[in-house]
Amino acid sequence: MKKLAVKADIIMRDSFGREINYMRISITDRCNLRCNYCMPNELPPLSHQDILRYEEILKICSVAANIGIRTIKVTGGEPLVRKGCIPFLQVLKSTPGIDRVTLTTNGILLAQYIDELVKMKLDGVNISIDSLNAENYRHTTGSDSFSAVWTSLNDAVQSGLHVKINCVPIRGQNDKEIIPLARLTEILPIDVRFIEYMPTNESESFSRITGAEILNRLSKIYPDLAPDESSHGSGPARYFKSDKMQGSIGIIDAFENTNGCFCPDCNRIRLTSYGFLKLCLFHEDGLDLRKLLRNGASDSEIETAIISAIHQKPAQHQFGSIKNMSKIGG
Repeated sequence: MKKLAVKADIIMRDSFGREINYMRISITDRCNLRCNYCMPNELPPLSHQDILRYEEILKICSVAANIGIRTIKVTGGEPLVRKGCIPFLQVLKSTPGIDRVTLTTNGILLAQYIDELVKMKLDGVNISIDSLNAENYRHTTGSDSFSAVWTSLNDAVQSGLHVKINCVPIRGQNDKEIIPLARLTEILPIDVRFIEYMPTNESESFSRITGAEILNRLSKIYPDLAPDESSHGSGPARYFKSDKMQGSIGIIDAFENTNGCFCPDCNRIRLTSYGFLKLCLFHEDGLDLRKLLRNGASDSEIETAIISAIHQKPAQHQFGSIKNMSKIGG
């Protein structure tokens, strides 16, 4: 694949003046878990021809880097179930103009790839863990894989990888584990992030726990909990820290943000596994990049199309159920 000459100083802005420098990429809609709040039903997977090929994703990333994308988050489904994920990450990490590449995973398959991730200098790993109780983990995910995830977490930390844990607290399901999960920051140099539940078409009956409630519970355990102004990457999480913690607590509260909507600072776009560029998680508008690629569009044509689409990025999200989260990539 011919590489573009990267315009290192380029800054891409949308029509509201926001700098767009971050792209989440779903490389597969398939997952080896069936978390009941995410994809509780046996959703039919996309056909292989509908999923972007790695070379197509890399072409998009190369073009995106040329117009200001500097950080890539690779996700799924579960990205590590797709054959060739590690070689893909290696090429992506060396793509001119891309400064940071991180991976979001459920951790089941992670341990076997840690040495390769360290060697390629991956910038971080987010591990989704909604429970530290093996039985509750099985109830939530439909899998008896907690021990594998726990091994992956500890191996990743020992390897020196920058690790964040993602947890979606749901009332009556795992809300009693907010404190135990938070206490991992006392014994490990990791960030633990609590993400407000976002309803999908298949899981609207679950009860959200707000970021404000989570902070209230944590403040009773950590009276000195205060905003952490140190750098944690470019994302919507608000971070907090106690003197007892090696790491920090992150809160992602799109629904109940106590400081108001964080959309004015949104810096991201999303590429789905089927090649659709989403401008906002809660909007259906975007750009069919798969169609452009497979119709033979040139790099400059793809660049122009992406820039035009980003100028249509909405001012803020409009809440509603999210369709097929596993196919979007969160």
